[in-house]
Amino acid sequence: MLLDVRDLHVEFRTRDGIAKAVNGVTYSVDAGETLAVLGESGSGKSVTAQAVMGILDMPPGRITGGEVLFQGRDLLKLKEEERRKVRGAEMAMIFQDALSALNPVLTVGDQLGEMFVVHRGMSKKDARARAVELMDRVRIPGAKERVRQYPHQFSGGMRQRIMIAMALALEPALIIADEPTTALDVTVQAQVMELLAELRRELNMGLILITHDLGVVADVADRIAVMYAGRIVESSPVHDIYKAPAHPYTRGLLDSIPRLDQKGQELYAIKGLPPSLLNIPPGCAFHPRCPMARDVCRTDVPPLYEVSEERGSACHFWRECLHG
Repeated sequence: MLLDVRDLHVEFRTRDGIAKAVNGVTYSVDAGETLAVLGESGSGKSVTAQAVMGILDMPPGRITGGEVLFQGRDLLKLKEEERRKVRGAEMAMIFQDALSALNPVLTVGDQLGEMFVVHRGMSKKDARARAVELMDRVRIPGAKERVRQYPHQFSGGMRQRIMIAMALALEPALIIADEPTTALDVTVQAQVMELLAELRRELNMGLILITHDLGVVADVADRIAVMYAGRIVESSPVHDIYKAPAHPYTRGLLDSIPRLDQKGQELYAIKGLPPSLLNIPPGCAFHPRCPMARDVCRTDVPPLYEVSEERGSACHFWRECLHG
């Protein structure tokens, strides 16, 4: 197993109280596999990824429990100097907003080359040559000329390709992509997702894809973990979850996707809003918005029931949901 996250808990201490952002998340990803982590904003997807990467702001964030096993090592027990050696070289992250993540006063060549200077001890000249190779690899046209340009001189799609190139620089075993297609048009989204899938196959790396859009991951993910209020509420192979979701929240997300065979009909939306992490409802956190909610849902927190050998659902009535 490449990455094995076990019962991870993360909270934030605020003036208004303790926000429980991650509440016992467990998932794994192997070499050559893509795990898509789905959910609305505030579900804990990105916070989980930041805890795995070791880039969580502490304080106010605090990891209160769990393990993050990467190639057999518990990353949470490593010293910061050891974690720094893992980041970039063994696992890397593609951030959501490329323009904010890239330094506006440095050329893209300097930013890509820095990885090789710091981690591989290369000269600046050799690092610049590797930067050109990386830009070619992610299919940025005219890489030799554009390596001297600044981030603002690239389109949104090209900046995202630069972020992918930066993550790939040292050929890590695992890449975490946090909403990599946000603010990109549909055509560019497809190109970026195709590029990630191609590089994953070429390098046999693990890929965690964080998104709120079930439509984006349909063709690239192997497994899906759906998060709500800091918990995984459904885990499943990708095709099974599209065919027959086993949790009402997953069904709601699927029903919210526009369909070509439903022209003129009102687009479905899940009623209500996600709960405040300062005051998560008792029982099943989804029950105030769930059309299937019953008394037990308001009092008892559902475990992740075993739907099949490869599937789990945190719903007391998953059988009814599954057969919809």
